[in-house]
Amino acid sequence: MTAPKVLISDALSEAAVQIFKDRGIDVDFQPNLGKDKEKLAEIIGNYDGLAIRSATKATAKILEKAAKLKVIGRAGIGVDNVEIPAATAKGVIVMNTPFGNSITTAEHAITMMLSLAREIPAADASTQAGKWEKNRFMGVEITAKTLGVIGCGNIGSIVADRALGLKMKVIAFDPFLSPERARDLGVEKVELEDLFKRADFITLHTPLTDKTKNIIDAAAIAKMKKGVRIINCARGGLVDEQALAEALKSKQVAGAAFDVFSEEPATTNVLFGLPNVICTPHLGASTTEAQENVALQVAEQMSDYLLSGAITNAVNFPSITAEEAPKLKPFIELAEKLGSFAGQLTDSGITKVTITYEGHVAEMKIKALTSAVLSGLLRPMLGDINVVSAPVIAKERGMVVDEVVRAAESDYESLITLKVATEKQERSVSGTVYADGKPRLVDIKGIRVDAEFGKSMIYVTNEDKPGFIGKFASLLGDAKVNIATFNLGRHSQGGDAIALVEVDGPVPAEVIAQVQALPPVKQAKALVF
Repeated sequence: MTAPKVLISDALSEAAVQIFKDRGIDVDFQPNLGKDKEKLAEIIGNYDGLAIRSATKATAKILEKAAKLKVIGRAGIGVDNVEIPAATAKGVIVMNTPFGNSITTAEHAITMMLSLAREIPAADASTQAGKWEKNRFMGVEITAKTLGVIGCGNIGSIVADRALGLKMKVIAFDPFLSPERARDLGVEKVELEDLFKRADFITLHTPLTDKTKNIIDAAAIAKMKKGVRIINCARGGLVDEQALAEALKSKQVAGAAFDVFSEEPATTNVLFGLPNVICTPHLGASTTEAQENVALQVAEQMSDYLLSGAITNAVNFPSITAEEAPKLKPFIELAEKLGSFAGQLTDSGITKVTITYEGHVAEMKIKALTSAVLSGLLRPMLGDINVVSAPVIAKERGMVVDEVVRAAESDYESLITLKVATEKQERSVSGTVYADGKPRLVDIKGIRVDAEFGKSMIYVTNEDKPGFIGKFASLLGDAKVNIATFNLGRHSQGGDAIALVEVDGPVPAEVIAQVQALPPVKQAKALVF
């Protein structure tokens, strides 16, 4: 049997090269090849695997030439240099190493916080310039101060642990952090507004999503303690930089330390030049150890897949065999959309997820289906989640995930029911796959419906009162929102009712606000699938 052949087209550790060789894989190490697109396209067809960092761009054109390619391994977390849809269409697994940089990034955040507290960069520059401005640089202690952590996942929890070791009090906002997990970490779970009011230092460790974009804006800063200090080593765009600059000038914010910016490379920025700001050029993962760790991890992962078919940290496909794929594919789509439906309607911390598989689907590989449910559920809040990483992320946040398998007890040959329990409520949604292969919603909170998943939808819960549907439809018409399908359901006459409307495009926020304001409406939400 011919040994698999891997091309390394970026600068990876020699230790990673050795791992491939030790596992019996033929490896071609060309660390500068990634910069030469034409040469890469010319030879990529000879390889089963491609190991890269950020310099190589695995575009659709490159992938067209990759006749033998089975796996792309990205040493690092970001895969924006790989065209995932094109890779998926070619049947190429794309792997990354999402946890290899965690300690390094967390340590950078702590370093930035300490440097900010004692004005280290400015004091260093002043002293080396021949000045001796001892009275100018009056810092603050961090002992007994309150650190607010926004996002307490893998990196945020490490930051919290280090801060507790420095005798700080740590409070955390994370909708997916369970009270039990918070206790284990030694942090106090709080709402976001409470964090703003109480924190002396605020550090961000959350992905950039629609929900987290500008999570710190002018309104948020106005709620903070005067003299707060803000650290961002997560993602540019989490903080409104213009609003922060104004707050720094007014002394509402005493200082800021940023490693990431809304536009990168950041050669200019509104924060640059302000005396109470520290900036670094996205150095969160830049340590020798981190670079070595991700290189070794990607080599191990790629070797496992090429030699045994094991998939770890894949961003575009669950662990499914070729025989299982045709049967599972429509149910994976259903599972992910059920999760997405519940996730887009969930604003508070999830404590428990129960997934019930009934009928034929209960005989399938439910672990892959559960991963799909969790990826859909977590993605609206956490962004770049995939079917492989979702169970790990859920476990980190202390979420209890139960799987129930049973014979059919309904009118459907196969039925998946998702129940999501939060600190405030419980929500359930059920779906099936019809003979046409399309997933459908068939039950929401005990109310029977029959709805396909559209790209853009409006979900409304309301009291069942005459005239509501007419007002709702007229409102959408006046806003020039075209209705594609309209699905209704209710518990009983005059009781709770549901409207699930597919529309032809994204729904403006102001339209949703108008729907929410209609007298019988309890909740109105725009959904995207």
